[in-house]
Amino acid sequence: MPERRATPYLNPGVARSNGRFCHTGIACRGEHPSTTGNTAHQPVSATAPMSLTERRKAETRMEIARAAAALFVRQGLRGTRAEDIAQAAGIAPRTFYRYFASKEEAVAPLYAAGAELCIQAVRDAPPGLSVPEALRHAVEYTLSPGVGVSAASWEWVRTLIRLADASPALGKVWAEVCRMSESALAETLAERLAPADSGEAAASGAHRDSAERAESAEDNVARPPAVPPHLRLTAAVAGAAIRVAVESWATTTYPPTGPNGPATLALRNLTALENYAWPETSPSPGS
Repeated sequence: MPERRATPYLNPGVARSNGRFCHTGIACRGEHPSTTGNTAHQPVSATAPMSLTERRKAETRMEIARAAAALFVRQGLRGTRAEDIAQAAGIAPRTFYRYFASKEEAVAPLYAAGAELCIQAVRDAPPGLSVPEALRHAVEYTLSPGVGVSAASWEWVRTLIRLADASPALGKVWAEVCRMSESALAETLAERLAPADSGEAAASGAHRDSAERAESAEDNVARPPAVPPHLRLTAAVAGAAIRVAVESWATTTYPPTGPNGPATLALRNLTALENYAWPETSPSPGS
């Protein structure tokens, strides 16, 4: 276990709230977000079990991430050192570097937690909903202030997204989270669209795809994706619609509610895609 001492959270906006953090980890209701102990970027399937050790590592990563976000928001990215983050998180600098290679990577679990919340909402959408309806359901749940995250905490989101736009290093972290989130969303869509009698097979295929990606990253061997190309494209299109909405809102001074809020912008982007050929059933791999 890493060295730690009791340290209060730097801002109520990143305080614990029943264990879950969303949209860059800001407090919201529900269960603890799915994060991993071996990668800063990858959202994890809600069905993938975590060992006690993995769970503790994930909690430590999230504590470090919250401390980093608070410092970034309060004193800026340039004014924050990795040592400052370690001190705020109540750990030794060497422990910080066991979890993250740089100060920018430290907020990756928060970005990933927000992405996983949206993907989980798609996964939990009523089974009778079409793909665009499930996506709208997820947007309304995760991007509406007071539903998934408080209006005050959205101001933290705005600052962290702006920092990602201003810093190439932090922008790279944000981009990688978005890329991995697209893959996770594609797997979730494959599960939703699979015939009822092959649900277990679809879930198994999704897990195999995740495992293959991890192995491929280790040995640099390219492997064919288990998720059909059209679903990967659909996930990329939907993910871009939501990402652009949040990023566009972050560049403004508009409140998170109302006609210019992130939820409204995302729903507007999805409506603009009404002529897109949304899949109704899962096509076979390679189609």
